[in-house]
Amino acid sequence: MAADRPLILSIVGTRPEAIKLSPVIRALAERAAFTQKVILTGQHSGLAPSFAFLPADAIIGLPVNLSEQTAGEVRDTLRYALCQRFLRLRPDLVLVQGDTTSALAAAFAAKDIGVPLGHVEAGLRSGDLQQPWPEEGNRIAIDQLADILFAPSSDAAANLAGDAQVGGNVLVTGNSGIDALLEIRGDLPAVPPGEGGRRKILVTCHRRENRGDVLRGIAAALRRLVDTLPVAIVFPLHPNRHIRRLVVRLLTGAEHVTLLEPLDYPEMVAQLSDCWLVLTDSGGLQEEAPALGKPVLLLRETTERGEAVASENIALVGTDPDRIVEAVTALHDDPARYARMATPAFPFGDGHAAPRIADAIEAFLGARAPRGDLAPPAAIAHGAGDGAGLDPFELAQP
Repeated sequence: MAADRPLILSIVGTRPEAIKLSPVIRALAERAAFTQKVILTGQHSGLAPSFAFLPADAIIGLPVNLSEQTAGEVRDTLRYALCQRFLRLRPDLVLVQGDTTSALAAAFAAKDIGVPLGHVEAGLRSGDLQQPWPEEGNRIAIDQLADILFAPSSDAAANLAGDAQVGGNVLVTGNSGIDALLEIRGDLPAVPPGEGGRRKILVTCHRRENRGDVLRGIAAALRRLVDTLPVAIVFPLHPNRHIRRLVVRLLTGAEHVTLLEPLDYPEMVAQLSDCWLVLTDSGGLQEEAPALGKPVLLLRETTERGEAVASENIALVGTDPDRIVEAVTALHDDPARYARMATPAFPFGDGHAAPRIADAIEAFLGARAPRGDLAPPAAIAHGAGDGAGLDPFELAQP
């Protein structure tokens, strides 16, 4: 690595991270000013092809086993392993995306070692810190640790401005997920024809708070929908084996319900483009569906993506089976409301977030004075030591 070419390390653990960071990494690769490497943490497998445009030696897998670990254990394992990699590779910037355990572990490791941190998709807030699910605490903690924050919207930037513990540079760039969507939209795989006369509803469900009895209620609502309305359900299975097992048990054999093996990104976008309605608890689909003019009924009580709700493309319906059935029925029976929700909108950007992020990183690194040697922290140990068990909700408190 040439001394005058800063090294950027992008940390990728899950499929959504790979989708949203790929346009950014590609935009950075078009600039001769940088050297890049991507570290795959292993939270999800099979992500290397997303970065095939980089040299093979630029993609690094961590030799860790995350199976059967809790989210906290995964965080601590990855934090330790990433500290070791950062010390060895000496990056000038660590780049993370979103609110995953991998992103939080990388943010902690960057601060442990003294490396600047960039956060793509910064500033999202659901306003709910009472639930035990980690995403809200993760995103707040990462924002408070980051040196440069790429907000997807003015609303997200306002959330950051309202947090006195956010001290990094904030830029509104749009969401790089829209870049990925628009790049692939014109080259999608074919979708098998649906059931004649039945409108297709695309369903995804994977969030922790929607598992167990909640998922059983959602499945019951889906069975009622296909029994009472001229609709068909297409439900791509999630790779998580616990979720998959329950969905298969609840919906196998249900008439007009099709369970699909986990889809890659082009296949999912093709299904989204072909559907009449989306029922989901996914964050990414909340961003993608409005751009394609697909109404979303969100299987949650809150969302960190309020921009789409404000644009009328998304309605919060929660997880009560009666509410779900009533909401879909009302939309089926009200063509005018459906037309309003099906009007394409771009609350999360225009598809040019990646070059804006790359420009900002180039300016950020160009303005920084050369840093000294990285020093290992005094008390970082695998699963123990200074802060290894830190709760992001604790970090996020004022």
